[in-house]
Amino acid sequence: MKIGIGRAVPPFRVMDVIAEANARAQRRQPGDARILRLEVGQPGTGLPLGARLAAEAALRTGATLGYTEALGMLPLRERIAAHIQDWYGTTIAPARIAVTFGASGAFPLAFLAAFDPGDTIALAAPYYPPYVNIATALGLKPLILPCGIETGFQPTVAMLEALERKPDGLIVASPANPTGSMLSPDELKALARYCHANGIRLISDEIYHGLTYGKPIASAAQFSESAIVINSFSKYFSMTGWRVGWMVCPEELVRPVERLAANFFVSPSYISQVAAQAAFACTQELEANRARYATARQMLLTGLETAGFTKISPPDGAFYLYADSSSRAADSGAFCARLLDEADIAVTPGYDFDAQRGKNFFRMSYCAALPDIEEAIFRLCRLKP
Repeated sequence: MKIGIGRAVPPFRVMDVIAEANARAQRRQPGDARILRLEVGQPGTGLPLGARLAAEAALRTGATLGYTEALGMLPLRERIAAHIQDWYGTTIAPARIAVTFGASGAFPLAFLAAFDPGDTIALAAPYYPPYVNIATALGLKPLILPCGIETGFQPTVAMLEALERKPDGLIVASPANPTGSMLSPDELKALARYCHANGIRLISDEIYHGLTYGKPIASAAQFSESAIVINSFSKYFSMTGWRVGWMVCPEELVRPVERLAANFFVSPSYISQVAAQAAFACTQELEANRARYATARQMLLTGLETAGFTKISPPDGAFYLYADSSSRAADSGAFCARLLDEADIAVTPGYDFDAQRGKNFFRMSYCAALPDIEEAIFRLCRLKP
């Protein structure tokens, strides 16, 4: 029996780590050490209070919990437009904004609206695995640009100019998963302007905006009318399970995205959109969360160095550390398995993010509770070399 193109899609290995950690937790006996979950980027801060109260009120009053417009409720799209104006000083018409089923739901919409099967999309390695996996599933060709600490793990205009053939698209993420690296506003501007001038569709993943630690942020929407910008309520707004994000579409892609969204998803969840709109008013709580991540970041940077992990590029944003494990094991998969076996710490091997060089790295998420971060450092320091 025939098997479809999905057979070529690589695994998203962090999900395997989650499954193994879950299985171990279920087998845990009284007296066993608790498994510290640092493998996934899920905020431990919970839904903001104002968002929870808004969702509860909608349920109590019997508000319509049915379908909304395919691109989302207009009040939420207007509020997102106001947020973009507030944060970046850029005016975006609400009609250009699509509310999506999380950022994950935005990527297939963007890829299908902007590209044809066989088109090439460039992106820096290390990268967030579903970029490559979704593109592959849709018949696109990822073009990996190996990046190191010398470019902040980010692509450059020079890399694009050096290619024999210009790609059809470019994905950038700032702050990035797994490295936490950021493009400066000038670097993002240069990439956005280059892509627009050369017919390269830029897709800017901005889901970690708000979670930065000293560097200024910029949006591709400030610099290019042809760029697709993807954002989410999952990270800064701490709403992972509510599966709601947004996309800023170029004018010519609004209708294609709308048609695709209607056929794929019908509409985003009503109750999630209600909560998301209210989350914008929870700034004090959200900034307290960011401050907590900043504390956890510094704790891990100091603790990992004490534990003997010295090859780390300090992250500019998000809530991940991407550290070199080559001094402990020849393969990061083996090292991460050892961490789970001997220290009850779940982390993610680097080959999920970089097929060529990832065997030398592992990723730790520091959005867990601060006591868990402190305990993880203690266990790492006790781990034998």
